[in-house]
Amino acid sequence: MDEFQLVATAASGLEAIVGKEVQRLGYTPQVENGKVFFKGDKMAIARANLWLRVADRVKIVVGEFEAKTFDDLFEKTKALPWEDYLPLDAAFPVAGKSVKSTLYSVPDCQALVKKAIVNRLSEKYRRSGRLMESGALFKIEVALLKDRVTLTIDTSGAGLHKRGYRIDQGGAPLKETMAAALVLLTSWHPDRPFYDPVCGSGTIPIEAAMIGQNIAPGFNREFVSETWDWMPQRIFEEARQEAEGLANYEQKLDIMGADIDHKMIEIAKQNAIEAGLGDLISFKQMQVSDFTTEKEYGVIVANPPYGERLEDETSIKKLYQQMGEVYSTLPTWSVYVVTSYEAFEEAYGKKATKKRKLYNGYLRTDYYQYWGPRKPRDYK
Repeated sequence: MDEFQLVATAASGLEAIVGKEVQRLGYTPQVENGKVFFKGDKMAIARANLWLRVADRVKIVVGEFEAKTFDDLFEKTKALPWEDYLPLDAAFPVAGKSVKSTLYSVPDCQALVKKAIVNRLSEKYRRSGRLMESGALFKIEVALLKDRVTLTIDTSGAGLHKRGYRIDQGGAPLKETMAAALVLLTSWHPDRPFYDPVCGSGTIPIEAAMIGQNIAPGFNREFVSETWDWMPQRIFEEARQEAEGLANYEQKLDIMGADIDHKMIEIAKQNAIEAGLGDLISFKQMQVSDFTTEKEYGVIVANPPYGERLEDETSIKKLYQQMGEVYSTLPTWSVYVVTSYEAFEEAYGKKATKKRKLYNGYLRTDYYQYWGPRKPRDYK
């Protein structure tokens, strides 16, 4: 098959960023809620997996249709060209979900889709009885939304947030994809200072460094589609060679992460070393209130504790007040804070320039943006 209908899935609120990433790769995105559709060849599968910083997964759309009865689901699934994707020995577990659909029983839908595919492959490969499923993995999903069925095959394997550099983490780690989104939603450029005052295991500074040097986030990991017999080995080899050529390892960066917990600072350092960025990011044990700098036109990105538990509210409010006091002394800096604490602006002491709704997993958060002035062109 020369061209595929592909879909990059994303957390709610991040679809537009993924759409821009897809566009930068040279493909035409169609942005929907939680999804970005685009068409591309085998190289597109490789490049999307290597380069999409904010997407959760890249999937092949095998078919879409309406189904209100189990007969419809079975027959329309069986009518799809599964043999174009699945070899005779393919292992193909079927996951599922159903939202506001007549066919609400997910287990029944999964079983029926599985049966339909088995029947199709048995006929096409002229085999009777049970398929062995001893070969490469093709994870299939049947998703129903308002009686509209979408059948996909996952090309990524492990979620794209698993870059491969995280050796250890804290108690409430931020996904790498979300960290990358927080950076991409700022005004930061690689020639400006970047600071994370509550860096935890270092995810935000590491993602910023990868963005700053244009390093493909999936460069050092593998993808399930690399194991498929119809995916030539040269495809991913060429995609990685292209990514290596596009990386700007000479780009100097001024990135710092700080945290009050010395154990987290050690973890952050180790994660940065694992990512190959240990010499580009400085980490320091420090309280938010101790930050001072004479640098200008920098960017601060913070993912502080949210304080969902009532007993945390006093300390969390104090932390946000400290942020407001310290950062008010940095008139040329831009500040970005993600939190679910609804009274953040009151505690911080200033209304945000812009507030953007994001979902960190199932948790609704807001991204408070305080924009500093533009850096003058003649500023050095």
